[in-house]
Amino acid sequence: MTILYDNRVSKTLGPRSARLVTTLHDRGHTFFRLEDIREITGVSEPSARTFARDLVGRGIATRLKPGLFVLVPFELGHERQYVGDPLLIAREVMNGKPYYVSHASAMEIHGLLTQPRLGLTITTPVFHRSLTLQGLSFRFVRCRKSEMFGLVQHWATKQETVSISGLERTLIDGLKSPGYCGGILEVAKGLWIRRQDVDISLMIRYGQRLKVGAVLQRLGFLLETYEVGDRKELNILQKALTDTYVLLDPTLPAEGRYLRRWRLRLNVTPEELHAVVRT
Repeated sequence: MTILYDNRVSKTLGPRSARLVTTLHDRGHTFFRLEDIREITGVSEPSARTFARDLVGRGIATRLKPGLFVLVPFELGHERQYVGDPLLIAREVMNGKPYYVSHASAMEIHGLLTQPRLGLTITTPVFHRSLTLQGLSFRFVRCRKSEMFGLVQHWATKQETVSISGLERTLIDGLKSPGYCGGILEVAKGLWIRRQDVDISLMIRYGQRLKVGAVLQRLGFLLETYEVGDRKELNILQKALTDTYVLLDPTLPAEGRYLRRWRLRLNVTPEELHAVVRT
């Protein structure tokens, strides 16, 4: 397969370009940086920039951001809008820094959403501005280093993985920040969809580890509303309650009745929560 590719590209590229492309494919890399060009071809940094511009101009690669490129599959010809797999782009944008695909993006991967959502959400302890690359939006959520737990490796392709939040951590993140998931109704629906698979005890431990009272309050209320879990788990959550009331959905107006049992203001009603899982 590599030999075939080498024979094909050598007819359309110069020897140095052909060496770069075939070496990247031999290594299983579709994304590359200027340092890769320098290492493989032996050119200087200024020459590497010129080299990259030529590859982009000829439709052999796409520039995603300064210094980051992706090879266009040979079978697509000189396609100038190709960007590759968004999950892999997220990994490459982070360039070795800690991260995980999170919130609505992780919910979609875990089958917690009934409708696909546009864009990708990435959580990281490193500050990163939102990006739009070739029409794809990437939103970054800041977290503490101590919050980098409950993560798994997801196979984005047959050869490459990306870091994402596990099922339970995804739901806990949704309870902490429903706005990044489309609101509490989306999180609640996701919990209901995967209720047979979720480890409730693990969710509670994750919630306790985050040390955000609102997470435990919302979790307890949803578990009780949907009759998921057992009395022992609800008791653990109730013992962790503080005196502070929080909104069930912080993205919605502060209205609705107060529920002392879970220290919540129900700006989303139980009737709405039941209705959303029947649709």
